[in-house]
Amino acid sequence: MAGKNNALQKPVTLTPELENVVGKGPMTRAQVTSKVWEHIKAHDLQDSKDRRMINPDDKLGAVIGKEQISMFKMTGAVSKHMS
Repeated sequence: MAGKNNALQKPVTLTPELENVVGKGPMTRAQVTSKVWEHIKAHDLQDSKDRRMINPDDKLGAVIGKEQISMFKMTGAVSKHMS
């Protein structure tokens, strides 16, 4: 369990596309997740009928793709932009 917490707290390098959404890195995975959700809520990107679905804007679309995506699959798409 301790290893899992360390992975969330370890600073990671972000791609320019992800930095466009969450700000300049490096930052922890937990911070990235939090900032992605801030962006989603600030720009009202959750689907009005099914709140589990995200409708990406241009900035977020550069990271997770332009198609509607579930919040569960979004995490995997975002993680491809961290190293």
